[in-house]
Amino acid sequence: MLSIIIASVDKVQLQNISENIAATVGVPYEIIATENRGAKKGICQIYNEGIDKAKYDILCFIHEDIHIKTDGWGNILAALFTDPQLGLIGVAGAAYLPISPSTGGGVNSNAVYMNILQSFKFQDKETVHDYLNPRNEKLSDVAYVDGVWLCTTRKVAAQFKFDAETCPGFHGYDVDFSLAVGTKYKVAVTFEILINHFSEGNFDRIWMEDNIRVFSKWNSRLPVNIERLTPLQSYQVEKLTFKRFIEQLLLFKLPVNSAFNTLWKNNTFLRYNMKLFLKLNFFTFKKIKAFKKNQA
Repeated sequence: MLSIIIASVDKVQLQNISENIAATVGVPYEIIATENRGAKKGICQIYNEGIDKAKYDILCFIHEDIHIKTDGWGNILAALFTDPQLGLIGVAGAAYLPISPSTGGGVNSNAVYMNILQSFKFQDKETVHDYLNPRNEKLSDVAYVDGVWLCTTRKVAAQFKFDAETCPGFHGYDVDFSLAVGTKYKVAVTFEILINHFSEGNFDRIWMEDNIRVFSKWNSRLPVNIERLTPLQSYQVEKLTFKRFIEQLLLFKLPVNSAFNTLWKNNTFLRYNMKLFLKLNFFTFKKIKAFKKNQA
């Protein structure tokens, strides 16, 4: 019933999640784990190879640094996927995806959906339960889901493979896959399954480079407004996410031309809102000028 595909870099974590799955899944399953210490393969390549090897009809792509808290979660998935329009399920995501390369910064909180226990690897913090369910639903339609835990079907995976060319490493694949599946099926966050994720992630230069490629690929389809944010709410999100994008480009010493490329590509920003387009061009020039002055 369930094929679970994992890119593994830690034998202990793989053993722990394997035992956890056995104790909680509640349905016939297989684990397809690829040892990938040293990052010999990108995650898209590993996931696509897993799709080819899988023997069951429901496919789950999960990180190994998690612990699933919900008993019988395989049965929950089986019931959810009786809906032929449902193509992809996660435990965290957002119902609005902006034009700028960002996956949440500045997004209206009413458009964020998540049910996850978040532990911390890079910060000295206690585990928190990140629970955002604006509509008080068991299943919420979103624009994309986070890659910590992704589930789809063999039928969907046969139509939409992971894009190893756009996402050769370990970032951006979740947004890219969500957008691809979303062209034909519903993408959703479930509130019936709870996991504990033991790492908060590391948002660095490589993460940003990968996201720039993904957002450039899908530029003509952005923004994606599943939440139906009002024009004013959407305007605020686009302004905040673009400004955050500029700050990250400067922080990671990436070419600021990427900001202009985003503003001008396919005239997406211009068609979205001319006033905002002009403001953000002016803002970008000011940021570049100030940055050069500080570096002098």
